[in-house]
Amino acid sequence: MAEQKQTQMRTRKWYDDPKIAEDRVYWKPKTQSWFWAAMLAFAAALAVTVLVPSVEAANPRFYRIILGAFIVVLLFLYFFTLSRPVFRKKLYHKAQFILAGGLALAIWELLTTKSAVFPLPYFPGMTGIFAVMYDDRYLLLRSTLYSMRLFFVGMISGTILGLVSGILIGWNRQWDYWLSPIIRVTGIIPAVAWLPIALAILPTSFTTGVFLIFISSWFPVSSMMAAGIIATPKSFFDVAKTLGADNRFLLVRIAIPHAMPSMFTGVMTATAFSFTTLIVSEMAGAKAGLGYYINWAKGWGAYSKVYAAIIIIAVEFALILALIGAIRSYVLRWQRGILK
Repeated sequence: MAEQKQTQMRTRKWYDDPKIAEDRVYWKPKTQSWFWAAMLAFAAALAVTVLVPSVEAANPRFYRIILGAFIVVLLFLYFFTLSRPVFRKKLYHKAQFILAGGLALAIWELLTTKSAVFPLPYFPGMTGIFAVMYDDRYLLLRSTLYSMRLFFVGMISGTILGLVSGILIGWNRQWDYWLSPIIRVTGIIPAVAWLPIALAILPTSFTTGVFLIFISSWFPVSSMMAAGIIATPKSFFDVAKTLGADNRFLLVRIAIPHAMPSMFTGVMTATAFSFTTLIVSEMAGAKAGLGYYINWAKGWGAYSKVYAAIIIIAVEFALILALIGAIRSYVLRWQRGILK
């Protein structure tokens, strides 16, 4: 009995100790060496733009500003985390990845702008790409705002309906009988396959894009929400019913919270599908947006502009996923100390 109690206490400490949990998440080397190596990598990338003569003509000023600003941010984070050990672990955990990024930028610049081993127009250097970002900053800003408006309208509407339909399918067999076949059929059809029909029926390119993004986000959210509710252990319901819970309590306080991890998986999947659909829909018929900008630049052979738009799309996607991840961490904070 005493041995069992000690085992339970060790297990509880393993799950409840925040330091152990942090060490399991931020497991990369915790020394300063990798961080300073990352700093040197970005300093080397900056030095390449200054010291190595260029073969291709491009204004390096904006790219140098970006690299210098990133180095300053890293220094700020170093001093900011001196008295914050949790943030320090996060910073050191990412140090190797930052190092790889700095080396990749330096090598790419040497192979393109500085030597033309990878020649234009298909392989522009980062100097040329960031110069284009600065020159087209107003056009890129308008395109980004248009794309984000289209994305959020379609994504939010698809997510809301996906949550509602997923709850109905997972909770009520009548809704499951009628909705599941529709979702299975529409889910296997790529959203962009609806493009010709949407262009013919819907009045504007904006509503067409919203419809396509709606379709691409509805299926993964709905299917994952339904799967999460269906997977709720029957014992949870039996215990709650024994304590006098009604159906509303079973749904709101047991089934839906149990399905939340699956729901967020569906939302992240829907985000990836929606971004792909966003760019494709803007390439066909839209008069603004990053997809339109890419299509327009490709037609002129301006691949620096194409890469500039792709970088912006990647940054937007990463920021949106980070936002969803932060929301998920807050909503699922009850899971901390449970999952290994």
